[in-house]
Amino acid sequence: MGDQNEKIVNLPENLKRDVPQLHKDAFSNKQLCLFQTFFVNTEEQQDQVSNSIELWDSVPRYSISQKAMNKMRDDKGRLDLLKIDFLYKQMKLTAIIQPALIREINNGIESTVSYYPSSNEEIIEEALRKIASIQNMGFHEQNKHSGVMFTLYQLREELSRRGHERNYTQIVQSLNILSLSIIEITSGDKKNKSFARSAYFPVLAGVTREDISEDRNAKWYIQFHPLITESLDKLTYRQFNYQQLMSHTTQLARWLHKLIINKYTFASKVKTFETRYSTIKRDSAMLNNYTRERKAIEACDFSMNELMDQKIISNITREVVTGERNKIMDVIYTLTPTVEFIKEVKAANARQGQSKI
Repeated sequence: MGDQNEKIVNLPENLKRDVPQLHKDAFSNKQLCLFQTFFVNTEEQQDQVSNSIELWDSVPRYSISQKAMNKMRDDKGRLDLLKIDFLYKQMKLTAIIQPALIREINNGIESTVSYYPSSNEEIIEEALRKIASIQNMGFHEQNKHSGVMFTLYQLREELSRRGHERNYTQIVQSLNILSLSIIEITSGDKKNKSFARSAYFPVLAGVTREDISEDRNAKWYIQFHPLITESLDKLTYRQFNYQQLMSHTTQLARWLHKLIINKYTFASKVKTFETRYSTIKRDSAMLNNYTRERKAIEACDFSMNELMDQKIISNITREVVTGERNKIMDVIYTLTPTVEFIKEVKAANARQGQSKI
C-alpha cells in the first residue's frame, strides 16, 4: 500500500494548524471540473461568468441594509434574531438569521456590535465563488464540503476589477461576519418542522492583520455553506453573467437578476417572464423598511430598469393593480429578454444538460 500522506494536500504553513486535511483530488475532481467549466467561446467570456446556486441564492440572506441595521440595534449595539418567510418553488420556508458579534474599537474603547450579513458580504461571497471557479483555487469533497483557498490581495483585486473597491480591513470584517453569522432554514408546519442550521461560511482560517502587511500572499481558507456543496454534488447550479451582476448599482437589481437567471430558463422572444411586486417584496425582503408603499414600488421600478440598462431585458410592461380609492394593491411586471440574455440562457441550459450526461 502507498503512503497515505501522499493523498493529503500540502497546505501553506499558516493554514496547517487550523484547516481540515484535504485530499489532493479535492482540487481536481469531476464534480469540481464541471463547476469550473463554462460554455463560452473566449477567455474574455470565461472571465465574465460564474455559477448561481438555485436554492441558496433564493434565500433572503442579505436583505437588511446597513442603514436599517443601525436603526434596529439596541443601546448596546445588539441585534435580535431575524426571521424572514419566503417561498421557494411554492414551498413555504423561513430563514432565521443569528447576527455576528464583532469586536470593535472606537476612540480607544472596545465594544461588541452585532451585524447581519448585508450587501457588502453578498459581494464578497459572489467574488469568492468566482475565484473558486478558477483551477486550483476551489476545492470540493463530495458529501462533505466545498470552498476556496485565496489571498486577501487576490480577493481585493477581484473586487476592484468588478467595480467594488474594498480595503483589507473592510474585507476581513466581511469575512468575519460571514463566518460568525448563523442561518437556519426551516420548512413544514408548527407540529412537524424540519430545519438545517449552519454559518454562512462554516470554516474560516487566515492570518492576522500584522501578517498581512508582511506577506500579502498568505493564504486564507473558507468553506462554503452546505447548500453550495450540495449543489455541486447534485449539479443544480447554473452558469450566468457574473460581470453584469456585479455591475448593478442596487442590491435589489442583483436579486432580480438572480431571480430570472434561476427561473427564466425558457427565455425567448415569444415567451415572456411575469413576476409581481408583492412576490419580490416577500421573497427578497429588501423592501420592508419603506414606510410608504409607493416609495418601495419606485425602488422596485428603478431596479427593474437596471435590467434594461444592462441589456438583460429589452422591454418591461408594467400593470398596476388598484383597490378601493385607487390604492395600489400590486404591480405586475412582464419582462421580454434581450437577444444576449437568450443566448446566455441557452448556453446555461446546454452546459447543465451536458453536465448530467
